[in-house]
Amino acid sequence: MAKLGVGLLSGKYSSPGEGFGDTEPVGISPAMFKTLIGKDHPEFSTKLQQDAHEFYLHLVTTLEKNSRGQVNPADALKYTVEERLMCSASGKVRYSTRNEWSLPLQIPLHLATNIPEIRAYEEKLAEAKKKGEKVNPNEAVRPKIPFAACLNAFTSEEIIDQFYSTAIKDKTRARKITRLATMPDFLMIHFKKFTLNDDWSSQKLDVSIDVPDELDLSSLRAEPRRDGEELLPEIAGQPPPLPPMDEQVLEQLVQMGFPPESCKKAIFFTKNTGVENATQWIMEHITDADFSDPFVPPGTDVSKSAFVADANGLQMLMGMGFNERQATKALRETGNNIERAADWIFSHQSELDAMETSEEADVPREIPVRDGGNNYKLVAFISHMGTSAQMGHYICHILKDNQWLIFNDNKVAISQNPPKDLGYLYLYRRV
Repeated sequence: MAKLGVGLLSGKYSSPGEGFGDTEPVGISPAMFKTLIGKDHPEFSTKLQQDAHEFYLHLVTTLEKNSRGQVNPADALKYTVEERLMCSASGKVRYSTRNEWSLPLQIPLHLATNIPEIRAYEEKLAEAKKKGEKVNPNEAVRPKIPFAACLNAFTSEEIIDQFYSTAIKDKTRARKITRLATMPDFLMIHFKKFTLNDDWSSQKLDVSIDVPDELDLSSLRAEPRRDGEELLPEIAGQPPPLPPMDEQVLEQLVQMGFPPESCKKAIFFTKNTGVENATQWIMEHITDADFSDPFVPPGTDVSKSAFVADANGLQMLMGMGFNERQATKALRETGNNIERAADWIFSHQSELDAMETSEEADVPREIPVRDGGNNYKLVAFISHMGTSAQMGHYICHILKDNQWLIFNDNKVAISQNPPKDLGYLYLYRRV
């Protein structure tokens, strides 16, 4: 990262080298950097089509793993998310936090501002298909989605069904509100444009979003804890047993190629109502960051203070080469379920690697998350050119000296009309 930064900022590679005459500058090819970051990764070490957001998260993970005891450049992008859950039956609440490196925003198609035009265009396409004709691509009508609608989808209250309340020791509903506890130096916004069709083929949402140049995120800032509110009691020891699962439905979903833990979530949240409903749930949540994480029913997560690790589970995991602290964390995260703890421990290697410290191995590695104001300015965005995740090409626009530049492979030029409404990833800098 240091070499790449120096190379880009020095400007020496944007001028013709000695002995090259009037040839074009050699520039800096990111191929070597991409090869280094993607080394040994099943996807990023190949030349297959890959997702820019997934690569970004892999880069962040790699930096985290290699920055122990040093300044991590990715800390400028890290922020803390706070979730507030309120039990509908008792009114008691629970707070939880986690760190993230990008803000995922759903795209509410039903809130498009040009629905009549979209329907007219769809009718025109259907008519042309009947006649065997083609419609001019330049006449395509994209859904116009307000940026505020995407932001509201993130902040709106969510109803959690089948939430296990420790206050009433039974399942009920809960209300969840998600906010940002800290504001990063740089905020990466990820629009969730890739989804699945009914036949499981990849689909890219071709939409236009009025992304602003300046952004005030005051509405996303977490509110102070409320006076007088009561916290939900923590679960001591073993959490309640997992709810019964329809084994036949679970087997069918797994045979479709979905992770077993995701299938369990789908069955649970659709209340064991069959394959069709569970499949629909999977389609709607397949891009969630925790899609394949071990399934823990809402409200049954064991608190760190009251948790007692299962002795047999500790012995098994430590026999696999992990230390006691790492094994305890895996059992805590999976509610002392030994089978799920083994799955968890292998899918969170980087997190466990970060726990390896010196003499203070029993003290969690905590790095303060930066915080600042709520106002941001758009400084870069990445766009995907193509119809699906399996094909296409990425280009980048960067704001330099108040002028937008386009970076397309080895071509760099001034962008007269940057398509800011068609991006996939957007980078904002706090002002």
